[in-house]
Amino acid sequence: MNALEINLEFTPNPDALKYTLNRRVLITGSEYFKDLEEAKDHSPLAVKLFSIPGIQTVMIGTNFISVIQDNSQNLRQLNQKLMDAIREHIESGQEICTPRSYDATGLDDMSLAIQNILDAEVRPMVAQDGGDITFVRYDDGIVYVSMQGACQGCPSSSMTLKAGILTRLQQEFPEIIDVEPIG
Repeated sequence: MNALEINLEFTPNPDALKYTLNRRVLITGSEYFKDLEEAKDHSPLAVKLFSIPGIQTVMIGTNFISVIQDNSQNLRQLNQKLMDAIREHIESGQEICTPRSYDATGLDDMSLAIQNILDAEVRPMVAQDGGDITFVRYDDGIVYVSMQGACQGCPSSSMTLKAGILTRLQQEFPEIIDVEPIG
């Protein structure tokens, strides 16, 4: 196997750091952790990253890891700590993440169709910037989504929602009137 390469990429979110790797760390999708408690049962790597002061959230994708940081640390030092922790964890062969299962049963046809468009078309695009957007629910013409990783708090996120996602969903479903982020 090739030597592990980790590269820092900047994203539209100034508080996000995205690390791309030259190997897969998840088979598919992404896993997002809001805090250490959530990570404890699912990702030893996320737990390790949360132990670094200043880390607010961790997202693990197929070949990237993104974190939201609180600007309390020197960025150069924080970057080095994160890269060292990622490298040490992956090279040690320890488990990275246990994917959680999400239950789509009980969704109506419209919700399933919206979720399919988000999964197939939108999520791969926002993953390029170290983020993720997941379907939460559809209610009275409004699609509610959860913005994660670098998308959370990103200054460009409202444009992504309105100009990108809303426009795409309205192509299929003109009755959709808005897309709103929720916690």
